[in-house]
Parts: sequence; structure tokens; C-alpha cells
Amino acid sequence: MNKVVVLTDSTCDLSEKLIKDNDIKVMPLYVTFDSEIYKDREEIQPAKLYEMIKEKKKLPKTSAASVGDFMNEFSKYLDQGYEVFYTGISSKLSATYSNALLAKEELKTDKVEISDSLNLSTGIGLLLLKASKLAKQGKSAKEIKEEVDKLAGNVRCKFVVESLEYLHKGGRCSGVARFFGTMARLKPVIIVKDGKMDVLAKTIGKRRGLQVMLDDIIANKDHIHNDCVMITHTYADEDAKYLYDVLSRELPEAHIEITEAGCVISSHCGKGTIGILYISK
Repeated sequence: MNKVVVLTDSTCDLSEKLIKDNDIKVMPLYVTFDSEIYKDREEIQPAKLYEMIKEKKKLPKTSAASVGDFMNEFSKYLDQGYEVFYTGISSKLSATYSNALLAKEELKTDKVEISDSLNLSTGIGLLLLKASKLAKQGKSAKEIKEEVDKLAGNVRCKFVVESLEYLHKGGRCSGVARFFGTMARLKPVIIVKDGKMDVLAKTIGKRRGLQVMLDDIIANKDHIHNDCVMITHTYADEDAKYLYDVLSRELPEAHIEITEAGCVISSHCGKGTIGILYISK
């Protein structure tokens, strides 16, 4: 049987329980305020992040895991006789993926397989849960990569933001600049497509944005992987409960998880952001 470690980065936004239960290893990305650098989820949590944003009156910068970080992490498991499968934040949103590839090249190993999730947050997490199941079945890292690569394009990720400020200043979402500052009540629904973020719809009021996401998944309920549907948010507990209650009624066979976003995702989307993520068949 193959010994495979499933590795990811802190943008996966899986809960500690899901990470532990599925034996997933997580590397931190970085959040920087001026000269202060913090490891996401290890040295800074969302509560501290938002407190610092309020205090400093500016948003932090985020940065990828370095080539050296990956070399150290890969080597740790390779030296123990493991193969490594890694997937993390989309190559279109961060240098993390390319740094992982460079680390593999530097190590000159064929025991590391790297997959581009083309996604973020629990869009990555859904793929990791699939990878974990395959690893427990004794699949090799190469076999896991082949299966995850097939699924990556079927991940559906949509979310509603409370404020456009974070996405506007971060500059990672096309279309946001067109709407920034136009209407305080404007709540765009953001979609991740082909590894990038874009504006799917403009809604007046957050509840309408939530309904756009609900309408989408309910319309496709016969064509989704029911083993896990994610509701992921940052300080949007009431909205998360509302979505959970609706989806529990409409998708009775689906296993639904609520998770909270880490600091890198929160830095780019902001407090109050909430999304629904699932894999389409």
C-alpha cells in the first residue's frame, strides 16, 4: 500500500476537525502589516486580523508560501518514506502553486505530485477531502493527482461580500472596480471560474445575494456530489445558519459543513463574506 501525505495551504478553510479527521497537513501562507509578518492560522486568527485592520486603518498584504517552505515541508515527509500530494490556492490567484512546482524541481523527486485546484477556500477543501479518501484507499500520489485534476474544473464556488472595499483594494477580482462606490447596498455575487474571481451578479441587499447562491445549487441538486457541500464564511454566523437550514431541507441527502475562512481569504474578501461551494458531477 502506498504511503501518501495529503498537503495543502491555509487558504483551504477546512475546520480543524475536518483537517484532523482526514489527516490533511496544512502549510501557512503569510499576512503582513507593515513589517509584521504572521503565519495564517498559526500566528494570526480572523479576530486579531479584523482588530488590526480597525486599529491600523488599512488592509494587510498577503504572500505565498516560499519555495524554501515547500522544500522543507516536502523533505520532511519524503525522508519518512511518504509520497506527497499537494493542492492549494489557484495558480491564477497566488504564486504558491508555482513555488510548489519549483520546490519539486529543486528536490529532483518523482515522489511529489502537485495539482492546481483552480479555486480558493473550501473549493480547495472539497478536493482535499476527495484526495484524503483516495489516500486511505491506498492510491499513489500520481493516481490521486489524476483524479483531483479531473474534479477541479467541476468545483462550483460562489460567495456574497458585505463590502466591496476588500476586493477592490486587493485587485484580484475582475469587474469589482466597475461597481466600487456606486451603491452602499450593492452586494455582488462573486464566482470563481477558470481559477479567477469575477462578478456573477449584482444584487440589492445581501439576502438577494444569498438567494442567487441557493437558486443555483437547488437547480443543480441532482447533479452534485452529496458527500460534502460547504458553507464558508467570515463573521456571518446568522447567514450561515440560514443557508444551512434551507439546504438541509432542499438537499436532504447532502452532507453539509459550515466552516470559517482564515486570514488570507478574509484579507481579500472581508467580514460578512459567505459562500456556498460544491462539486458538480
